[in-house]
Amino acid sequence: MRLLIPALMICLMAAGARAWQAPPPVKDAVITGSGLPKKLSDFGFFTDAAGWQPNAGVVPYELNSALFTDYADKYRFIYLPPGTEMSYAADDADGLLQFPVGSAIIKSFGYEMDGEPRLLETRVLLHRADGWLALPYVWNAEQTEAVLKVAGRRIPVSFTDPSGNLRETSYAVPNKNQCKECHSLDDAVVPLGPKLRNMQPGSMERIVAAGWLPEKAPARPMPDFTNTDAPLDLRARAYLDVNCAHCHNDRGSASNSGLFLTYEESKPVRIGVNKRPVAAGRGSGGHEFSILPGHPDASIMIYRMQSLDPGIAMPEVGRSMVHDEGVQLLSEWIAEMGK
Repeated sequence: MRLLIPALMICLMAAGARAWQAPPPVKDAVITGSGLPKKLSDFGFFTDAAGWQPNAGVVPYELNSALFTDYADKYRFIYLPPGTEMSYAADDADGLLQFPVGSAIIKSFGYEMDGEPRLLETRVLLHRADGWLALPYVWNAEQTEAVLKVAGRRIPVSFTDPSGNLRETSYAVPNKNQCKECHSLDDAVVPLGPKLRNMQPGSMERIVAAGWLPEKAPARPMPDFTNTDAPLDLRARAYLDVNCAHCHNDRGSASNSGLFLTYEESKPVRIGVNKRPVAAGRGSGGHEFSILPGHPDASIMIYRMQSLDPGIAMPEVGRSMVHDEGVQLLSEWIAEMGK
């Protein structure tokens, strides 16, 4: 009996060790490899099948101002390979973070349904040796796996928006080419959201704590455009930056428009004030200027934000409904210009 008890204890201890064994690490070879992983779980970004618990080395982050995507909730994560760190150019006005090869940026989209959060899709940006690759993954009904859908997908959803209105829409998961269209800078795919000026302080603390970046606050932090305590002009400029400037900048896919909507742009005509469109068409709605100070209803910018016509609506991708709060914010901003 004396021999049996220690043996039993050893067995129990071994079973306990197996129960508390650390999950497998993120699969760096999958991130940097040449293939297109069929399942989100192939990367090992999460320790649970439902995609909520980040693995070691996967850090959640939040933004001050976020892109509107049909009122979807978003959950953002960054992964860096062990022993690497980020950098940024000191003369870069927006502080776009530079990531080492082997990094990944993960963003899940979903809605609260029947009192529970449900994920619809997870988009990943993988930094490979030949550049960034954007891939969309769609979650199954059981919320146990997300599968690669390079052609995108439409998903019918119903949800309650921030104003308490019941909404129904056909949510659009972008195809691989649409991902590239928005994430293009100088014809190369780049990250959009992780910029020093738009990172929430708590997120910066987590990034610094991970050893990825020396502690340094951005010189000109961008406000949350929903924060009514912030100046109206800064809120409007923040909204344009996160929703429009990824294309409307001097190196983006809409650079030929002459409309540059980055937060740091200082010339009024370049953000549309009394600016005629480069190519007048039905997208102008018969209006003469992108922004007519004091007259939001006569401004092309508001006309296009209020449209759902694929040939008129702006932004062109990423929404299937009008962002009422965004239209109201920019309308107030333009109205104030005339005072």
